[in-house]
Parts: sequence; structure tokens; C-alpha cells
Amino acid sequence: MAESRLSGLERLMSTCSRLGLGFRTEPPGLHPPAAGTRVAGHALDPILAAVYARLGKAAFATGSAGVVLFRVNDDVNELESENRLESGSPLEQLALPVFVFGGESGLAYSYATVPSLADEQGLQPVVLVDTYEEPYALPVASNVDWFFDTWSRYLEALVAQPDYTQYGSAALTFPWGVPGILAHDRKLVESLRAGRFDPLMKKTGSTAGWVAQVLSSPGGG
Repeated sequence: MAESRLSGLERLMSTCSRLGLGFRTEPPGLHPPAAGTRVAGHALDPILAAVYARLGKAAFATGSAGVVLFRVNDDVNELESENRLESGSPLEQLALPVFVFGGESGLAYSYATVPSLADEQGLQPVVLVDTYEEPYALPVASNVDWFFDTWSRYLEALVAQPDYTQYGSAALTFPWGVPGILAHDRKLVESLRAGRFDPLMKKTGSTAGWVAQVLSSPGGG
């Protein structure tokens, strides 16, 4: 995949540097997995393949609301181990299979693609998976690079909060607190409007209200 496909990743790294939030990366292995490679029974998303051709592991915004990507190199493949589900895994309770690629440091949240919802180019949308009580997922991006772009804009909004210094990442939660940012992802909005993510989401008023905010935000209508 062309490096230009990773403009969201570039923006995230530059945002972390500019805001002083920090990030760490490790070099890729000599033989990173190719797009479409079967990993734990799923076809590897093309953008994830491009990411791992460039990075062996990454941690973004290490000084704030950090997101860590699993390590993949010639010795370790955490994508394989983290997605090889044991019997009774909370992820098995989700209505659609997901492919976890990272998470938020110290929290019971992970980010995953949804292979069965891949678009015509094979690009898989991204969801935030919450397994704390009843497992569910919230759609956050139409593809992995859009996720990086969206999360970089969330970081900008987070540090701009007047109480950020006091509360850190609790000053603005992702994705609940930033429906307007998500609304700029047109393909995500189209999929939300079409109900493609409905099987994964909780059937609650708060979820429905959040989706309505995304759809009614500038860019989402």
C-alpha cells in the first residue's frame, strides 16, 4: 500500500510531537505480514499491513490518553496472540467478529477492525470495544488511517479543554465527547445512517442519542 495512505498516521505523530504528548515507535520486522494474510482466522486489513510495514509497535500520546498498537516483528506477533480467542472470551459475545489491533493504556478498551464490514477496497472500519461488563462496540472510523486522523483531532480538542490540566483525558472522553469530529468521516456517517454497526452497539438511549449527535453534526447531516 502506498505510504500516502498513512496520512492520518503522519498527522497523529506530528500532533503528539507538537502538543508535547509524546509517542514511541519500534522498527518493523524484516518480513511484515502482507495485506490479506490470514491472522487468527481473519484477513489482515490493508492499512494495518501498511502500518506494520513501517512500525513494529507504537504508543501514541504517552503523556495523556494513550493508544498502544500491538507489537508485530519477526519474533513476536501480538495480533495473532491477542486475536486467538479462548473459549468464553468477551469478544465472542459481540454480534460480529472483530480484529483487535491495540488499546488504551490501563483501560478495558480496545480498538479493532470489523472484517465483515470491509468496503469495496477491502478497508475495514474501526470500532472501540468495551468488555468491562456487557461487551459492545462503538464505531469510530471508516478505516484505520481515518482512525489515526480522528484520534489526532480528538487530542487537539482534549488539550484545549480548560480543565485538561486538572483532569487529563477525563476532561473529554473518546468517542462520546467528540461526535462532531467523527462526523467529518463521511463513509463512517454513511455506514451509521445505514445501520451497518447496529448489531455491535448497545440498544440504549445514550447510544442512540450519541449516534444522533454524530449524524446531526456539521459534516454529518
